[in-house]
Amino acid sequence: MSEGFPETGYGSEESGTEGIRPDREGQAEAFDAIGDRYDEAFPYKKGQLAAAEWLIGALPAGSRVLDLGCGTGLPTARQLVEAGLEVVGVDLSRGMVELARQYVPRATFHRLDIADLGADGPHDLGRFDAVAAFFSLLMLPRGEIPGVLRMIHDLLVPGGLFALSMVEADVDYFTIPFLGNTIRVSGYLRDDLRQAIEEADFEVVEESSYTYAPEISDVPPEEQLFLNCARHG
Repeated sequence: MSEGFPETGYGSEESGTEGIRPDREGQAEAFDAIGDRYDEAFPYKKGQLAAAEWLIGALPAGSRVLDLGCGTGLPTARQLVEAGLEVVGVDLSRGMVELARQYVPRATFHRLDIADLGADGPHDLGRFDAVAAFFSLLMLPRGEIPGVLRMIHDLLVPGGLFALSMVEADVDYFTIPFLGNTIRVSGYLRDDLRQAIEEADFEVVEESSYTYAPEISDVPPEEQLFLNCARHG
């Protein structure tokens, strides 16, 4: 996905605890409406491009990479495919997936809920050498994020890589206006995010941050956190 607040449709009205499946469709519909205006609002992608380059430099050609919350496929899926990697993208927004298939025809894209990707879910996409989740976990309530991090851990082969980005903010499923729509977002403070990653059995290999102001957006400047991680074991 792109720099800035997330381009994926993940999110819910409830935390999804006790086995209750959250309703994410409202979030997805907002991103259906936004379409490629997202890329216009967030044209500068320094942090995201650098994190994907870290994956490219560490992975052999042909490695499988999951772009979790792929949005329009720009820039990440295209960047990874052009580097010779096998890319599978997942997003809940139908409109974003359709754009991704147009923009990056050499990758494979699925419209799927993040909850369906685990070992017990109905859509087993196999195991991956790396996962990229650029701003997509922002769309989840905080109560769901630790479980999703563990699911990502299980989707990776031993020693697999995980590139994560979040916006630094102490909020839990907070409603914001976004490109003429309304979405909900969650965030962590820097130390709390690192703790959540380490508790999911990842090692943080590199960490960086960028202050980012969207070009055409009602979202204020934000501090973006990028963590390059490796799965233990």
